[in-house]
Amino acid sequence: MSVTIYTTTRCPYCDMLKNFLSEKGIAFNEVNVEKNPAKMQKLISTTGQMGVPQTEINGEWIIGFDPYSIMAVLRI
Repeated sequence: MSVTIYTTTRCPYCDMLKNFLSEKGIAFNEVNVEKNPAKMQKLISTTGQMGVPQTEINGEWIIGFDPYSIMAVLRI
C-alpha cells in the first residue's frame, strides 16, 4: 500500500492528516509542494486542485482532510 500526502508548511489540515495517519500506524510519504513547485504543478495537472492536503493511495486521490475516505480506500 503506497500512501503519499501532498502538504505545505503552514497548513493545519496537513498537520491533522499527518497526525491521523501516524496515530493509525499508517506509513506515508510526504511531499511538501511549497518546497517543490514542480510537484505542485504536477499535482494541479493530475487532480485539478490547488488546495492541500491531497492524498494519493495506490492511484486513488482524496482531496482535503477526509479520514473516512482514507479509511475506506485503505479498507481498514
